[in-house]
Amino acid sequence: MASTALPPALATRSIPFSFPGHRRLIYSPAGFGPKSIGGSNRFFHPFRLHYRLLRVASERQIKDPVSEEDYYTGCQDALSSTVYDASTIASNILYHAELTPSFSAGHLHLPKAYFATAESVRDELMKNWNATSSYYEKINMKQAYYLSMEFLQGRALLNAIGNLDLTGQYAEALKKLGHKLENLAGQEPDAALGNGGLGRLASCFLDSLATLNYPAWGYGLRYKYGLFQQTITKDGQEEVAESWLELGNPWEVVRHDVSYPVRFYGKVVLGSDGRKHWIGGENIKAIAYDVPIPGFKTKTTLNLRLWSTKVPAKDFDLEAFNAGKHNQANEAHANAEKICYVLYPGDESAEGKILRLKQQYTLCSASLQDIIASFERRSGNSVNWKEFPSKIAVQMNDTHPTLCIPELMRILIDLKGLSWKEAWSITQSTVAYTNHTVLPEALEKWNLELLQKLLPRHVEIIEEIDHELINNIISEFGIQDLSMLEQKLKDMRILDNVDFPDSVVELFNKAKTISEGKSEKKLLVKSLELTTTDVASENSGTMDEAEEVSDVAKPEGQLEEDEDSTSADLSWLKSSPKLQKVVRMANLCVVGGHAVNGVAEIHSEIVKKDVFNSFYRLWPEKFQNKTNGVTPRRWIRFCNPELSKIITKWIGTEDWVVKTEHLEELKKHADNEDLHMEWRAAKTSNKMKVVSLVREKTGYIISPDAMFDIQVKRIHEYKRQLLNILGIIYRYKKMKEMSAQERISSFIPRVCIFGGKAFATYVQAKRIVKLITDVGATINHDPDIGDLLKVVFVPDYNVSIAEILIPASELSQHISTAGMEASGTSNMKFAMNGCILIGTLDGANVEIRQEVGDENFFLFGAQAHEIADLRKERAEGKFVPDPRFEEVKKYVRSGAFGPYNYEELMRSLEGNEGYGRADYFLVGKDFPDYLKCQDKVDEAYRDPKQRWTKMSILNTAGSHKFSSDRTIHEYARDIWSIQPVPLP
Repeated sequence: MASTALPPALATRSIPFSFPGHRRLIYSPAGFGPKSIGGSNRFFHPFRLHYRLLRVASERQIKDPVSEEDYYTGCQDALSSTVYDASTIASNILYHAELTPSFSAGHLHLPKAYFATAESVRDELMKNWNATSSYYEKINMKQAYYLSMEFLQGRALLNAIGNLDLTGQYAEALKKLGHKLENLAGQEPDAALGNGGLGRLASCFLDSLATLNYPAWGYGLRYKYGLFQQTITKDGQEEVAESWLELGNPWEVVRHDVSYPVRFYGKVVLGSDGRKHWIGGENIKAIAYDVPIPGFKTKTTLNLRLWSTKVPAKDFDLEAFNAGKHNQANEAHANAEKICYVLYPGDESAEGKILRLKQQYTLCSASLQDIIASFERRSGNSVNWKEFPSKIAVQMNDTHPTLCIPELMRILIDLKGLSWKEAWSITQSTVAYTNHTVLPEALEKWNLELLQKLLPRHVEIIEEIDHELINNIISEFGIQDLSMLEQKLKDMRILDNVDFPDSVVELFNKAKTISEGKSEKKLLVKSLELTTTDVASENSGTMDEAEEVSDVAKPEGQLEEDEDSTSADLSWLKSSPKLQKVVRMANLCVVGGHAVNGVAEIHSEIVKKDVFNSFYRLWPEKFQNKTNGVTPRRWIRFCNPELSKIITKWIGTEDWVVKTEHLEELKKHADNEDLHMEWRAAKTSNKMKVVSLVREKTGYIISPDAMFDIQVKRIHEYKRQLLNILGIIYRYKKMKEMSAQERISSFIPRVCIFGGKAFATYVQAKRIVKLITDVGATINHDPDIGDLLKVVFVPDYNVSIAEILIPASELSQHISTAGMEASGTSNMKFAMNGCILIGTLDGANVEIRQEVGDENFFLFGAQAHEIADLRKERAEGKFVPDPRFEEVKKYVRSGAFGPYNYEELMRSLEGNEGYGRADYFLVGKDFPDYLKCQDKVDEAYRDPKQRWTKMSILNTAGSHKFSSDRTIHEYARDIWSIQPVPLP
């Protein structure tokens, strides 16, 4: 390894307490002399630390520069000498409180104590973080890079000290300083970097990658204001900006030396070197902010790199500012910085669409430049681009990072000088795509004109990929059946409502002529030569001729006449001025990557049979299933310590935290009364925490003796919170029609808890939130009902709230319309924590039911294969709604829940056709079966000491499959081809 001159003196913030013989004095108030850090005194004046740094220049003569390897070894030796006792940790916390302060000197109040504690934990993480990075640089193995628009991390403090196995020591250290660890943890805001399951999955994956010692990084954006902070008022949901960064973030490290240029707009010119050059336009800079991701009881600490955007100070127009044109002066800065302001900015306007595209491209461009820089650095003086796919795996989490494909092509061709053929081979071998939805609106389509304006070079590349795809489709499917070929081209093209190449138009015109004239002649089909865009330089061979296309279905490439072989109307070959020209990003993902995976078995089958069926028939080897999972560290071990201790006691080992298959051993004890008692006690303890949470967040007082029935997830019509609340309304109406004694004998007490955010511009979802809160306000103040039924909407649902609600849950609702939920991950978290699910056969529900047992899952509703026929039945006017469903809608319209007009919401459940009508999500169809299933829930809960507790235990025992560790092993083996790399 080449020697590198390094700084003559080295220190980190934690080293002062690592060196033997250092003195540590803490001065107490009023000059009473040094005091120990024990005891209850919380009022510390600034203290003095005496420690010795090795002054290399004065204490030994430097004869040779220190090698990089010796430097890292020396650092590691010094850092590894830390003693993890409570006194040392407390001293380190105080060190940060006074010498790396975020607050004024003096009193160690709660916020100050949190920041100091977090910084002390980060010191410990930094050692393994640096060691992991340097080791990866040294051995240069293949590494995976996970690109996602969301990383819903939650709070970091308890997770970090738990993974470091220092929870007890930190709790004791803080006790010495007069604080409780749980109170301190409550000071940390949730990182506002995500919204739903997509971001939470990404965070679980990073945790598993680190725990399993897989070499990987995450890449995302550093959103200043997050999605939004949700408040609930008398008018329903309202949104304000997240404030998670207002006091700073002690877990991140800004890398001022890691930044990359990102360009928008401009034009493409052909340079004197024969290459395409993208010049001019708007230029910004992406700056790296790194967050450590520690593994559980392992040295491996991975990196989540988040990009923030800015422009240099010189772009501030001082002349305009001094002339009073303040907005104009700051325009460049404002345009750059707003890219990372908000997650999923509203895209109803053209400006909103442009901003979203800028976000997606910034993530892709900055991340790929960083990945390529790492590849070149590790390759040294012998960069071999053919080795790129053997060193790099890029995973696109949904379609948001799709621009990775043309961006990687652009860099390889325009900047690195590779040919089109070489670049395309590398790109396809490097990139893979995870599909997370079957909803049409989530399979992104971007306006071609907008994309061409913003990213002109990328559109050229996308057009060329589209041309090659057309060539491939015709070659593979042949031209004997032109009707079938027409359908394939419509389904599979990347560009939609864009003119087909002239050669394709000519082909279909000739076929049409023969068909109309009933000619006896046979048409000899010549090789189809597609006109290609001049994507790269001629002298580097970047313009490869399109492969000749022949009719694979007929010998000698002949096409026989067939009156029905082609549509009489060939207008589909030309664009329609009435429709937008769009780029179908999901199609580009499938074409540009080597693997496409769904996230649950039923979802992956839908992807193959419906969403991408034509692609599946062409490239069946690309398609895989990778059922989602969640990390058992955060979602049992840390958030449910009471249950974790019980599991460990009865299994006899804590290995289940990393080997969840051990959870299955609980089945042997499922009938044990002692286990039942302990299990219920843990559930009751967790329910008391929810009682406090609900009172704090909403003011409502709920009974811990009632069943806790919880539905927490993003508010969307397909997730059917509307079905849940209509069922509650029916329950309430029946209660009101009974006497007090009849109510008590007919219904078990329930607390129905909702949580989740409706997207700011999703009007129907916000109406559902409003209905839930109105129903709650009515029922919760009804003296006839009392504790028999409560309805609570917990505002601003996030990871930290989930960590309280999920351990306390007894019934959880996962009731989406069958075939519409890709997987779900909250269902896995609930099952792990001994919650029984009520749900449809949708997403991962199918597999959860298989694992926990049919008898331990409350199933209802239409199945995925029935949905299309049921919608057809509705459109034909054949659906007859259940009288109870009509009764509930009438009750809502009666004003029983306040003056708000719910007509539009109710009308969405009525009619046979039309946008926003005809009950597209089949609430009315499934309503009677849902009520029947809820009766079964009541019946089972009436025997909580035996039947319900056993069902709860068996849910935890059967949840072992749904660890993200299992999922990551499958990605690593089947898609990324990476191996674990434990640190020495």
